[in-house]
Amino acid sequence: MADTAAPNGNGAQDGDLTPAINALAQYTKDLSFENPNAPRSLQPQEGGPQINIQVNVNAQQLAEADFEVELSLEGDAKIKNDVLFKFELKYGGVFRMRNIPQDQIHPAVMIECPRLLFPFARQIVAEAVRNGGFPPLYIDPIDFVGLYRQKMEEAQAAQGQGAPLAS
Repeated sequence: MADTAAPNGNGAQDGDLTPAINALAQYTKDLSFENPNAPRSLQPQEGGPQINIQVNVNAQQLAEADFEVELSLEGDAKIKNDVLFKFELKYGGVFRMRNIPQDQIHPAVMIECPRLLFPFARQIVAEAVRNGGFPPLYIDPIDFVGLYRQKMEEAQAAQGQGAPLAS
């Protein structure tokens, strides 16, 4: 009989050094949908609405290898200055990082974890908009690498403005 390690319940085997991100939980933290001008907003409109969406990612460390990641999606649809609908979703997850080099944990948490959460959050928004009486709003895929780079550049610029100039 061959000696093989038994799975630990998460698909990994003891002693396995393969880098992995495990989703331990996913949940809706906050969901708000407003249809302030119903039923007038549900009538046929001339032209399509202007849709605005903001995306944000926050994370906090819960334990040595566990992180809570929160994906925030906020948006609205307007025709001229009339609001058709507004939504706000905070969708979270708890992730365990295994065998990821220390210098790669922050990018993994801020890029890969929201990438895993996004399809679920996208579906929640689509269903909330549909349940509000509108066609479902399927948010375009998000470039979490670009979003991460932008946030890092903003953080570096903020640090640079407060620092004295070297002589």
